[in-house]
Amino acid sequence: MDWESRTFLCALLSSAYTGTLAGNLCIVWAVLRDSHLQRLPMYILLGNFSWLEISYVTTTVPKMLSDLVSPGLPISFPACFMQFYFFLSMGATECLFLTAMALDRYLAICHPLRYPVLMSPRICWMLSSSCWLIGFLWFIIPVTLISQLSFCGTNTLDHFVCDPAPLLAASCTPAPQAEHSCYALSSLIIFATILFILASYGLVIRAVLRLPAGARRHKAFSTCSSHLAVVGLFYVSGMVNYVNPAASGASGKVVTLFYTVGTPLLNPLIYSLRNKEMKQALKRTLLGEQ
Repeated sequence: MDWESRTFLCALLSSAYTGTLAGNLCIVWAVLRDSHLQRLPMYILLGNFSWLEISYVTTTVPKMLSDLVSPGLPISFPACFMQFYFFLSMGATECLFLTAMALDRYLAICHPLRYPVLMSPRICWMLSSSCWLIGFLWFIIPVTLISQLSFCGTNTLDHFVCDPAPLLAASCTPAPQAEHSCYALSSLIIFATILFILASYGLVIRAVLRLPAGARRHKAFSTCSSHLAVVGLFYVSGMVNYVNPAASGASGKVVTLFYTVGTPLLNPLIYSLRNKEMKQALKRTLLGEQ
C-alpha cells in the first residue's frame, strides 16, 4: 500500500474512531447524569451497550492506526491473543446485550402492567452484569486451544486484527478441535440470540398493531425500528465472518472492518436521532437546557 492510501485510510479510521468515542460517550454521559434515564431499564442497557461499543473499537482501531503509520511493526504473541480474546468476548457480549434490549422492549410493550416488577432497575443491572460475565466466558475454550498451537513460518497474519481464521491459517499443524469449537460457539450464540430477538420483536409488532393509531403506536414502532436497525447491522456482518469459516481474504477483511468500525459509529446516531428522550437528555446534560 502506497503512502497516499495509508494516509487516506488513517484519516478515515481516525475520524470514525473519534466519532464513535464521541457519540457513545455522549450516551453514557446522558445516562449517568440524567436522573430520569437512570431509572429506566432501557437506558441502563443502552448505557452499558454504548460503553461496550467504546471498548470494542478501542480493542482494534488503535492498533490498525499504528500499523498504517508504521507498517511492518510486529505485535507480540501475548498482545495478539489479548486482542483476540477481548475482540471475540466483546462480540459475544454485544449479542447478549442486543438480546437483553429485545427482552426489555417485549416486556415493556406486551406486559406493560407487570413491566416495573419484571424489569426493575435492580433486575436490569443484574441482567447487564450477566451479559458481561457470560460474554467474557463464552470463548474461553477456543481461545485457550488456539493459544496452545504452534506457529511457524513468517508468523504473518493476513488480516488487520487477530481473528480466528488468520490465526488458524498461521498454525503449523491442522487444529480441527480448536476450529470446530470456535465456529460452533460462534454459531450457537449468533443463532440463539437472533432467533430470540426476532421472536421478541415479532410479538412486539403484533402487540403494537393492536394499539389504536396514535402517539403510543408511533413511539413503539420508532423505538423498535431503531433497535432492529442495530441488530441487522451487527448480525448480518457477524454471520458472514463467524458462521462461515470460509469467509476470509479481501471480503472477510471488508466485513470485519464494517462491524468493528462502521456499526459502533452508526449505533449512537441511530439511537440518539430516533429517540426523543435521549435527545432531550443530551440537551439537558450537555447544553444545560431544561
